[in-house]
Amino acid sequence: MTETILAPLTTAGVGGVAARYVEARSESEIIDAVRAADGAGDDLLIVGGGSNLVISDDGFPGTVIHVANTGYAVDEQGGAVALTVQAGEPWDDLVALTVTNGWAGQEALSGIPGLTGATPVQNVGAYGSDVSQTITRVRTWDRHTGSLREFENNDLAFGYRDSILKRSTVNGSPRFVVLEVEFRLTAGQQSLPIRYAELARVLGVEIGGTAKAADVRREVLRLRASKGMVHDPADRDTFSTGSFFTNPIVDAATAEKLPANAPRWPAGDQIKLSAAWLIDHAGFAKGFGLEGTSNGNLIGHDLAGGRASLSTKHTLAITNRGEASAEDILVIARAVRDGVERTFGIRLQPEPLLIGCSL
Repeated sequence: MTETILAPLTTAGVGGVAARYVEARSESEIIDAVRAADGAGDDLLIVGGGSNLVISDDGFPGTVIHVANTGYAVDEQGGAVALTVQAGEPWDDLVALTVTNGWAGQEALSGIPGLTGATPVQNVGAYGSDVSQTITRVRTWDRHTGSLREFENNDLAFGYRDSILKRSTVNGSPRFVVLEVEFRLTAGQQSLPIRYAELARVLGVEIGGTAKAADVRREVLRLRASKGMVHDPADRDTFSTGSFFTNPIVDAATAEKLPANAPRWPAGDQIKLSAAWLIDHAGFAKGFGLEGTSNGNLIGHDLAGGRASLSTKHTLAITNRGEASAEDILVIARAVRDGVERTFGIRLQPEPLLIGCSL
């Protein structure tokens, strides 16, 4: 164990010092580190790829465990592929592997940063797909009972960017530490049905149609890169947590108050809205926070001195322009959240975990 600065472990590049830090390279090392921290009464933070964390500038006062167990096993029978993956396996490397080997089901989730173990917690998704569609089992360490626990898909109570794993996490500290995830994929070159209009359009297929999985991956990577959602060390627009706010889900009466051209989709008996549309139409343009940007009397550069801003490619990402602190990121987020609420009466909720800080 050693004292470690957490900023380099996150894609937003913010965060202070961890009091104690452990890199765990196997399932047994993860369990041992968790038990040691719990036995010492330490606060516990699990870090994987760091793509969904905003960590306080004050750091973390307890133990940070960096999950680094990698590897996978394949059981292919007929047209079904059971893929069992260690929690520390980089997610996009895994997606690339599935496409290369002709195992369909994850291609629309290409380019998402982070590690495999984080995907069931957040029910990671994009372009009309999410991991709940392919996860069959998640193996965890239950800190309350001090024992291994496995969840089948139905046990995980998946929702929009949500699961029982997330709902049982408090201040970034999970009850259930993910060790291994099993996916059920389909042998073949064709993708799952395309559900996202923009992706269907660039692929030249109807919504509900399919395409070559390799073509889906290529176009998803291109679309994500155009929005600054694929990490590039030379592009400050990619130093973020990805989408900072979730798409709000509201009742029909709330949705009816919005302009007719506001995007909306059915979500059970409610309606899902576009957070990006709300942000843009509340007056926050791409790059808000940089020199020369404003929203009415609110001068963007005054908020964080240009150290943090909305992405110049996409209004849903809040980016570290090189020297931002966590507070710089949050001050931009507060301005956007409050501006959307003033304009539309809808309060946006953050997608990343806020560790030791809040909006």
